[in-house]
Amino acid sequence: MTPALTAFMLVKTTPEWLALTVEERIEAFRTQVVPAIEGQGARSRFYDTEFYSARVTDVWVWEAADHAAYQRLVDALRETPFWDRWFEVVEILVGVENGYANNYGVDAVASVTA
Repeated sequence: MTPALTAFMLVKTTPEWLALTVEERIEAFRTQVVPAIEGQGARSRFYDTEFYSARVTDVWVWEAADHAAYQRLVDALRETPFWDRWFEVVEILVGVENGYANNYGVDAVASVTA
């Protein structure tokens, strides 16, 4: 899948999430969040940031096939404890990789893959 858009979802864990054991967190995520994500036309990567930031503990990078897929993903997540119970969504930044290059028909010189 070549993503039409990428969203950086900056979140902060809640005391409710942190009160769960590691095993309970894994099981909760596996049974309540992953099923909401699957089939929405999006994929994710997860980054721990709590050891570098007090404001944001984690960053989810979502890649969606199109805007409708991203909207379905967010709607599905909002129906789970992920949204505002286990994690506070601090900020969402949505962008298109090398959008300027695609818009102007030039090489994407800002992305370096060395």
